[in-house]
Amino acid sequence: MQHARLTRSPHRPDPGQTLIAPIRLARARVHEAHGPARHFFAVLLARAMTGPVFWVMPAWQAARLHGPGVAALGLDPGRITFVHAAAEVDLLWTLEEVLRAGAAPLVVGELPRPAALTPMRRLQLAAEAGAGKGAPPLGLVLTPEGGSAGAESRWRMAPEHGADRTAWALTRERARAAPPATWRVMPDGDGFALARSAPGA
Repeated sequence: MQHARLTRSPHRPDPGQTLIAPIRLARARVHEAHGPARHFFAVLLARAMTGPVFWVMPAWQAARLHGPGVAALGLDPGRITFVHAAAEVDLLWTLEEVLRAGAAPLVVGELPRPAALTPMRRLQLAAEAGAGKGAPPLGLVLTPEGGSAGAESRWRMAPEHGADRTAWALTRERARAAPPATWRVMPDGDGFALARSAPGA
């Protein structure tokens, strides 16, 4: 009796992308962040990664990221390619195409409202397809109030500054593999650190 030798290495789950240790977000998936500091969440994620960032936003939106402010947070603004879409349908189409191409490890999309289930499913499939062309891309949609159907995880970030502190409240509202939780994000040297907050804090 002959035994065939297995040469393939065993399957290892993708460890995900660290936001701030120990928080990780699954790659080849699309997540959602909302709240008044949602752009800060995206910047934190981008600074934790390497390579280009594609940032898709509405052309009619007057607010823009402030380059010197982004640099002060430790993210080189030169890594970001901004794409301005003329209509909401163009936002979703552009996000889908960039994810499918696997052209960037991080793809951020600013949406005026939460994505419905069908477009979010298309984004998830595009992220999975992009993973076959290189490093698995991570998609992040930013919405004012949250609630995109089918997002891999949902996060809320809001400022929690005080007279003697600079801090943000970060809440994981929903995730497929982790329970809801809240942390306080604070500057720590050249980076940021977490302190666990009590439920409801």
